[in-house]
Amino acid sequence: MQVREIMSSPVVTVRSDATLREAVGEMLDRGVGSVVVVDSGPVGIVTSTDVLRAMYRGGGALADVAVTRVMSRELATATKKTSVTTALDTMERRKVKKLPVRDGIELVGIVTMTDIAQHQPDAVNEVRGRISHRGDWSK
Repeated sequence: MQVREIMSSPVVTVRSDATLREAVGEMLDRGVGSVVVVDSGPVGIVTSTDVLRAMYRGGGALADVAVTRVMSRELATATKKTSVTTALDTMERRKVKKLPVRDGIELVGIVTMTDIAQHQPDAVNEVRGRISHRGDWSK
């Protein structure tokens, strides 16, 4: 099974000059837990956990914080032809739960641990237990 068969599309995005308020607004309006940050292409991702971490550590207003300050910059991606198993392996290795999907340089979708769980629940349960959070945001 390939990623294109289970990915969500279109991807919810914000521009690289957006604020966290704009990113959170998109997440809430679209019912998603992350937004991909784009410039001429995808440059990062902001998750709801990133927002919580930023607000806990620095306080301040969402409108005063640039998405580029809190986004994950080393963006792991997949292609439409990536196998679901390979995508899951990438998630485990990179300790992420979401992979933007590309077709060449074009952003065409996103595949999440939830998407994979709906199609391969046994594999996800095994990997989910091994993926740790990317740092303890309570520090």
